[in-house]
Amino acid sequence: MRRVSKVAVVAVTGALALTASACGDKPKDDDKGSTASGSPSAGGAGGATSAADFKACMVTDQGGVDDRSFNAAAWAGLNQAKDQLGMQIKKVDSKTENDYVPNIDSLVADKCDVVVAVGGLMAKATSEAAKNNPNQKFIIVDSSSVEPNIKGLEYNTAQAAFMGGYLAAAQTKTGKVATFGGMKIPPVTIYMDGFVEGVNYYNQQKGKSVQVLGWDEAKQDGSIAGKFDSPGDGERIANDFINQGADIIHPVAGQTGLGAASKAKQSGKASIIWVDVDGYESTNDKEVMLSTVTKSMKDSVFLALKEAAAGQYTTKPYLGTLENDGVGLAPFHDFDSQVSAETKAELEKIKADIIAGTIKITSPSQPKS
Repeated sequence: MRRVSKVAVVAVTGALALTASACGDKPKDDDKGSTASGSPSAGGAGGATSAADFKACMVTDQGGVDDRSFNAAAWAGLNQAKDQLGMQIKKVDSKTENDYVPNIDSLVADKCDVVVAVGGLMAKATSEAAKNNPNQKFIIVDSSSVEPNIKGLEYNTAQAAFMGGYLAAAQTKTGKVATFGGMKIPPVTIYMDGFVEGVNYYNQQKGKSVQVLGWDEAKQDGSIAGKFDSPGDGERIANDFINQGADIIHPVAGQTGLGAASKAKQSGKASIIWVDVDGYESTNDKEVMLSTVTKSMKDSVFLALKEAAAGQYTTKPYLGTLENDGVGLAPFHDFDSQVSAETKAELEKIKADIIAGTIKITSPSQPKS
């Protein structure tokens, strides 16, 4: 979910397969980016090393790998590198922002070949560590590349969230849907912006007036929990939305969002559009998971690590979009029969129109390609 700087129609078989589980057209690093070198396993000509001798290390953001979302997806990318390539992996957990610097420094001292910083909140700490350790390779999720030794992985989740908002507007029975964020930062508000724009598009196309609680895109202001690791706050926020009549909620808040899913299940009055990784598969609340706005952190982290171990590390940025399956909308699972064929077809058309540029996303938080 979290970035600081700089941004096909899928076949339907039973369920709408608008998912980002595979990133087929991810850009492959080439000589368009600069290459960090100097360390024993640095990229560049002759710099390849056996993956079994390659050590990839990760610093989590707040919420840890049990968030069933952002951190979990990045950690899954490291585990894929371990399982498929025999790569050595390690992680350290951040409880607060004060942990970023010592955590990153500890992994540099541990002689990790690549340090993966999960989240744009770590951009400053990562940049300082990169300057102090010019031969150390870094990968950062939801922040931009910084030469010569930080590779950025970014995602235009506003595109997929637009589809999520349209879906929510099509499925609501109360005429009210809601969204909230963990923190007021671009990698969070980009989802909320896209969600609002999708609802607005539905209203324009259908002559409806579905209301979005929790976020005013024009004012860039709304319901923010202030943390990513507090299910209790998520439960409280979701309860407020439900009491106001919202029956579909889009939490963009990591572990805090798990509280919203729990409240939705407990109340029996709301469903959830999850974020990052398919919530039906990753959470304990599949009964309320209408769909998920996904981004392919697992796949893009894995690819970046694979290329680094093969001596192909560069700072060429990666940008996940609907076009390259870097973002998407997960299947509807248990809700599939409740989503009409008309809505499924409209979502397919929306995806094609976003890719073609016919539908313009206006979120100010979109990464710049």
